[in-house]
Amino acid sequence: MIAIDTNILVYAHREDFPQHVRAKAALNELHERQLAWAIPVVCIHEFLSSVTGFRKPYTPTPIAAAFGQLRAWLESPSLCVLHPTEHHIDVLEQLVTQGQARGGQIHDARVAAICLEHGVRQLWTADRDFSRFESLPTHNPLQA
Repeated sequence: MIAIDTNILVYAHREDFPQHVRAKAALNELHERQLAWAIPVVCIHEFLSSVTGFRKPYTPTPIAAAFGQLRAWLESPSLCVLHPTEHHIDVLEQLVTQGQARGGQIHDARVAAICLEHGVRQLWTADRDFSRFESLPTHNPLQA
């Protein structure tokens, strides 16, 4: 299963970002090929926070449009939403300790932990900070 990080969701949604075409194509490929893909629930929350909270020079996405986008993705039969399991704190602690995560990197560790708890084979992200969590392979679908 492939998991999608927040930044790819934001780029796929927002046409005003230069990464939009590639991010949207990446998500379309998952949908069209019916590959198993997932969004960690915390990335759903972060997506909503990000796109509705933009400041100049960007215009925030209206709440209804943001939820509309989420619902469209959730209609994909090959998509599932990943939630923390009963092992979450143990996995999170291991990742934070091994990756020496601090501050905002704790959120990345939380995403990585949720992915690992569900056997995700690869996280698609444009965030290089995930490289600190060696047990979770990453791929940047925005690179040629």
